[in-house]
Amino acid sequence: MRALTIRQPYADAIVWGAKRTENRSRPIPAAHLGTTILIHAAKAPHASGVVASDFANATWPDIRSAIIGTAVLDSCHQAADCCVPWGMDEHWHWKLRDCRPLPRPVSATGALGLWTPTDDVLHDVQVQFWEPTPTRVPWADPNANILGDVRAHIDAITGEKRP
Repeated sequence: MRALTIRQPYADAIVWGAKRTENRSRPIPAAHLGTTILIHAAKAPHASGVVASDFANATWPDIRSAIIGTAVLDSCHQAADCCVPWGMDEHWHWKLRDCRPLPRPVSATGALGLWTPTDDVLHDVQVQFWEPTPTRVPWADPNANILGDVRAHIDAITGEKRP
């Protein structure tokens, strides 16, 4: 499972808001299209100086240097005058879907591009999906992609098979 580091407030706009386009300098690697990724909020704010309060009705938590949610890399394209209001001209637009916040952020050091989180980070994300109700988030379907991806990764490391 891969993670993508995004500066605030845009990471929050993806997992808590309506941002479904991430601007990048290159296309999504073909092997990652359709996969679930972790959304990592960068330690540093975005260079533009935009903050969450600049967005209407944004009451996002503004967490930094942590995995804060998940998303599916749906598609990508390079175009101008599209994906309003998030798409930037002359960039690759990474289209996201099924964006969801984690119940509890997982502290992690990010990296450029798609990166592989440590086994400890993946474990800390996965256990949030194994917890019984009521701490389990309502959208966490036991058959969801992220569970299979994370479970397979953890099972491969530990040699265990979990429900």
